[in-house]
Amino acid sequence: MSLGTVQVNNLNLGQGDIAAVERHFLFIGKAGHVDEESQLFSVGAQTDLTKDFANSKLRDQLIAAQLNAGQNWTAAVYPLADGETIITAIDRANEVQSFETVVICDEQTTAPELTAIHDKLFSLQASLGRFVSALVAVPGIDEATQTWQQFEAASAALQNGIAAHLTVLVPQLHGNNIGVLAGRLCSRSVSIADSPMRVATGAVLGLGDAPIDSDDEPLSLATLNTLSTARFSVPQWYSDFDGIYWGDAQTLDADGGDYQYLEHLRSVHKASRKVRVLAIRRVGNRALNSTPNSIELNKSYFMKPLREMSKSTTILDTPFPGEIKPPIEGDIQIQWTSNKSVVIYLVVRPYNTPKEITVNILLDLNNEGA
Repeated sequence: MSLGTVQVNNLNLGQGDIAAVERHFLFIGKAGHVDEESQLFSVGAQTDLTKDFANSKLRDQLIAAQLNAGQNWTAAVYPLADGETIITAIDRANEVQSFETVVICDEQTTAPELTAIHDKLFSLQASLGRFVSALVAVPGIDEATQTWQQFEAASAALQNGIAAHLTVLVPQLHGNNIGVLAGRLCSRSVSIADSPMRVATGAVLGLGDAPIDSDDEPLSLATLNTLSTARFSVPQWYSDFDGIYWGDAQTLDADGGDYQYLEHLRSVHKASRKVRVLAIRRVGNRALNSTPNSIELNKSYFMKPLREMSKSTTILDTPFPGEIKPPIEGDIQIQWTSNKSVVIYLVVRPYNTPKEITVNILLDLNNEGA
């Protein structure tokens, strides 16, 4: 008879939280001083940006973002040296941190520049398994030489024919538009599934001076509508309603694409990040096998992020929906394609959001019985 032995193993079932990168943005722009160049800075809601960074367009966007993001804002900043490329900055920053969105603060003026940024972000999915989008600054109006009609034509030509669903173009009409939008998207008072158009979020803060054209004509809602139709993200206002708000954050997805609006892309990216970690923990794990019992158990396992994202609450009869609709039967399928390969399909269902509201009012002049 052999000697008795006891062995106790602590098993890790992977039931803990998955680190979130939502609302953590990377700001890239030309450095205001040589001492800032080619470094990655971490900033937050309490950071004194005017003290820590020299005067520059990059600092202007950071100040606007900090103001509009509010409490618990965090971000990373990579000031570029002369000759240093945005692509290099993205690579170096991703060696240290992960980000939901890259904010390109220097105006991009050509289609190849825009597609290069999108292609780089798309490559991060393959190289690092990271799902990243971008806000990209593009020129505002040249007040000395352009009329609004000329500016509209030049802007439309810049994005024409580009299919780049990971990028949102932001004209620098007021000088700090991209910072304002970035901050609004980072506000923790709303969900990542909310459009920046949401009026209940409140008016934007710290937007720069309103521009005029070469004929001294002010910016109008007609111009903003033209820009929005051409897939730019711009501010807006409502007649007889105080405050300046924002329009949609439209991407450069092709016509008919699923990701024409950033709020849809953000929800899918969040689900992708979380499901990816769960999938990694199942590699080589016989807990996921082709038996009916295992398939059902793993359907529940992989649906966990979607169930968490769909949690809603109601306070004082006011509903606060989750980021997506609750999953229903059939929203996940697990298919074995060989004895070593499995394919999993998940359905993410966003809520419909009213962006065009029509109210019909009828007059009843029937006085019978009155």
